[in-house]
Amino acid sequence: MLECGPAPAPQDLCSHQESLSMVAAPSDGFHGSQWRSTCLLPTEEQKRDVGHPGRATLDESLGDRSPWEEELLGQIRAMSDSQRSRVLEAIQHRIEEHTQVITIPGGSSGLGLQLPRAGHWGPSTVFCLQLLWKEVADPGIRELLAPLNLEPQQPVEKAFLFLVYGLILRECASSDLVRRHLMRLLELSHQTAGQREGMAVASGIASSSHLQEVWATLEHLGRTRVLRTACTSPDYQEPYTDVHWRWVSSTSLLCYGHMALHAGERILPWVDNVISRMVYYFSCSCYDNILETSFLSAAVMLVKALKQEHSTRRYRFTQIPELIQCLLAILQKEPNFLATLFRQKIILVIMELSKLQPSLKPVVKSRILQTCLQSLYMLPPMEMLKSCLPPLDLAPDVMVLYQKSMQALDLLLQTFISENKSMDEMCFLLQHTEPWLKSDKSHECKRVVQTIFLLLKYVVDYVKLTDEATPSMLGHQIGLLMLLWRDRDPVTQSHSRQCIYLLLQLLIQQKGSMGQFMHLNKMKNFEAKALRRSEMKFYNLVKALDRSLTPAQHTQLILTLLGGLCSHDHLQCDLASQLLLMIFQNQSIKVEQVAEILQGLFQELPSIVFKNILQTMMKAVTVLGTQHTQETVEVMLSLCHPSERQVLPLWKALANNNQLARKVLMLLYMKLKLRPPKELVRLSQQAELISLLALGTIYELLYTREYKATVRWAFAGILVGLLTQLHYLFELDVVEGISDYQEDSLEVKPLSPCRTCLEALKGLFWTTNYWEVFAYLQLLRGWELFEHLETYTEGVTLLARAMAHYDCEVKAVLGQAVISLKSSEERDNIVAILVITEFLNSQELTQYMSRRAMDNFLSLGLSSPNQLVRAMSLKGLTSILMDPKKVVLLRNQLAGLLDSFMGPEPQDLMGLMGDLGDILHSLGTQGIGATSIKMAPALLSLFEDEQAPVRGGAISLFGDVVHSGGKKYRPALKRQAFQALVPLLFHLVDSCPAVVMKTKLTFLRCAILLKWEFRKELFGKLAWGHGLGAENDIFIYMALIYLGSPHKNLKRMAMKFIGGILQDYFTDLCFSLKRGDLKIFKKYLEVLKKDSDSVSRRFYQNFLEDITELSKFVRQ
Repeated sequence: MLECGPAPAPQDLCSHQESLSMVAAPSDGFHGSQWRSTCLLPTEEQKRDVGHPGRATLDESLGDRSPWEEELLGQIRAMSDSQRSRVLEAIQHRIEEHTQVITIPGGSSGLGLQLPRAGHWGPSTVFCLQLLWKEVADPGIRELLAPLNLEPQQPVEKAFLFLVYGLILRECASSDLVRRHLMRLLELSHQTAGQREGMAVASGIASSSHLQEVWATLEHLGRTRVLRTACTSPDYQEPYTDVHWRWVSSTSLLCYGHMALHAGERILPWVDNVISRMVYYFSCSCYDNILETSFLSAAVMLVKALKQEHSTRRYRFTQIPELIQCLLAILQKEPNFLATLFRQKIILVIMELSKLQPSLKPVVKSRILQTCLQSLYMLPPMEMLKSCLPPLDLAPDVMVLYQKSMQALDLLLQTFISENKSMDEMCFLLQHTEPWLKSDKSHECKRVVQTIFLLLKYVVDYVKLTDEATPSMLGHQIGLLMLLWRDRDPVTQSHSRQCIYLLLQLLIQQKGSMGQFMHLNKMKNFEAKALRRSEMKFYNLVKALDRSLTPAQHTQLILTLLGGLCSHDHLQCDLASQLLLMIFQNQSIKVEQVAEILQGLFQELPSIVFKNILQTMMKAVTVLGTQHTQETVEVMLSLCHPSERQVLPLWKALANNNQLARKVLMLLYMKLKLRPPKELVRLSQQAELISLLALGTIYELLYTREYKATVRWAFAGILVGLLTQLHYLFELDVVEGISDYQEDSLEVKPLSPCRTCLEALKGLFWTTNYWEVFAYLQLLRGWELFEHLETYTEGVTLLARAMAHYDCEVKAVLGQAVISLKSSEERDNIVAILVITEFLNSQELTQYMSRRAMDNFLSLGLSSPNQLVRAMSLKGLTSILMDPKKVVLLRNQLAGLLDSFMGPEPQDLMGLMGDLGDILHSLGTQGIGATSIKMAPALLSLFEDEQAPVRGGAISLFGDVVHSGGKKYRPALKRQAFQALVPLLFHLVDSCPAVVMKTKLTFLRCAILLKWEFRKELFGKLAWGHGLGAENDIFIYMALIYLGSPHKNLKRMAMKFIGGILQDYFTDLCFSLKRGDLKIFKKYLEVLKKDSDSVSRRFYQNFLEDITELSKFVRQ
């Protein structure tokens, strides 16, 4: 006989639990099982529940006893303990011998074993006891049963024997007798479902009077049998081979379920221990369908018991999350088709458990939602659900199963929101629907939207939210629903729009605004009548959302719509872009939203697939920039380094509006002037200086076509800003990389701050078509002066001289320089005075400013603390513009120097030419008049001097002379320039590099004076051409001019020259010419095609093939 110790009290169970856990620890994983079709058949209970949402599964009660049961209990109570023991032994013996399970009508546990439902005892039930009298051979038993006056007719039902067994144990007064006979019963085979269910029924009935004894017996069974059959690890797959004990853990689970069901008001002190055993046995047992079915049945019984106990709501449970985790594990292993109500039952059990205290933690609820949604939403589409079923003896009604399962999910969500009536909880629930709202599968999306609609409808109709929380993620969820407004499924479309209305209604109810509520109802009526594709309905909803959402929610809505731009579904992308444009145009975006919105758009830009969507979003950026220009510029500066250029499309969008583009450049100019002193700038912060970001952006915008006109408008401000910025960078000593820049390098790497500033300065002149100024400095290597602080002032002076020389924005730059001269920053004063003193030599200066005003500004510079500013101010005050009397003195001095220069044997030619150049520069606007006609031939004769410095000085001074003669003498000077072209061509290959450089500048100045059509292209060849090929290009450009000459001799000589170049230097031309050069070449040759001169036409025919062949090899 098996002896058991005294059963532990509830408070003493921890020690037993610990001892049990020492045998085998619970496992986090469970073992999968092969699906067996025998488990698919719906039970009688499931068939009866088909027409109801599903609560019947959990709402059954034990009910009252019938007269038949009372009669049976009366006979049992009349027995003595010895009689009861003999009956129990006889029943046990009879069960062992019973080999066939016979089912009789009655209630079902859902597990294949049919038992009389509590409170429904009938004649057939008592009749089974009559049969026991016949079948039992023991005369003593017959004697005990004789008073019942039963007549035997058929074999006994084994399930009823377990029932009688349990009733007898319940009525026993001896604890030892109960433990002994219950243990003997549990040592029977656990192989069949009927056997396991019968043992559990008997144990449950017995526990109603002997709870501690039954508990102790089950504990002993767990230590001695359950853990022996447990899996050794989560990956263990081979089942226990002894079929007698293989499913003992399933029996134990059922026992605990029945114990809970029969415990009544005593359930609460024991419930946590019961749940812990259920969870532990489930976790450490080999997973199969029998285990999951037993566990679910036990959980259903536990929930039934808790529902019947009124004090449950006040009790604080400790094991509910673990129990739910086991249920979710079962749900996760459900096959991807519907054949039973397992899904429904699991969800409903979890729903009831979620009502218990303490409330479930968010992480547990999150796991519940993820698992339940996945289990139902991932089912095949409705039209495929039936075809996915495996072969069954009796096919279930799949539609009903699906509806009941979805209704259970709806009840679960409703329970969650009813337990926590807040907008935060609503957002928490909606958050878990996000993966399915984004699903590419139409049926999944349709299911989740319908679930959301039903939940929102329930909340609006039956739940009053208790707080005024405004979770920002609500905007995100509204955005996800809005993206379905053009879904291809009409049901999804309709539900998504209704969901938005319901959410709006909740928001309005929270605010208590009756006016908005009435407006929403009118809008809903209007929507019902609107055309299906009408954009008006979108606009109305957008306006309603703008009024109802907080800025944080509104931002999340916009960010979600921005995410929709990257879809590969054009309908959804177009919807998202149109909604965003409406939102931006509605002027509902607050200042504090701009940063997050632009950052979100910037992240999504690379992923936008469709060109028209990108165009729409650029319109939206233009609108946003118009409304919040300063904030937009500041955010865009922070998005990425300007050299990375990903942000360039956003800058281009701001240029779609001319006034906006001007504001943008003004703001960038202001940011450029934010220059903290060196003492306040750490080395690590230099790259993050706002002025450097503005500098890099300006550099990029100079080469952006959309900003071309705006840059020209802001030329003066940008120029002065760049000059002062370069000086500031010298102050910070961030000069690394400014001198090692190579223009023709193929390696692409970010420019240093100083180099960026210098390249921006050069680009300002090139992109605004002031290329003459650019060329002037390029050919004099003047840009290199800006690479060092020591020569910086020389560079500014030379640049200002070139600008005055070619009348480049003199008026506007002078105005900016005057403003800078009044600045408190020393660097601004330096740049200003250098520019102003050079502009005093401009021919146009007197048109822009009076002598008196200029005198005041220069006098202001005399009081500057900077020595250079004072010196340059004094120099300006002594210029001929400020002191016209000096003109006569300078011209007299020029005449004397010219006599010496043109004498038979002039002394110190270099000194004379230097003095002559200084006087020419000082005379400035007054010019030298007829003197230039005398000087030009004299200088031309020195081009061939043996001394390189003399040659170079003469060539350079010749360029100054032909420019300084004035309009009156310009025709004569053009003739002088024309005569100098051939000698200058030869000196392009002079042995002295300094002479070559000066020759290039003078050659270009002659071309400008002669107004050659391709002056800019010629400069390109002079500045960047190398080798014989570049010289040939220059020769061809010169010859092309004379192809249109009215003089036949000159035209024919040019044709001979060009023909010779094409024949002798064809290969060199292939490498030196570009596509643009060929276009000019063809333009001039086409003129000869229709020329009246036959020689010209023949030349065209002879060399057309060479030009065509050349076009195949030249570079882009």
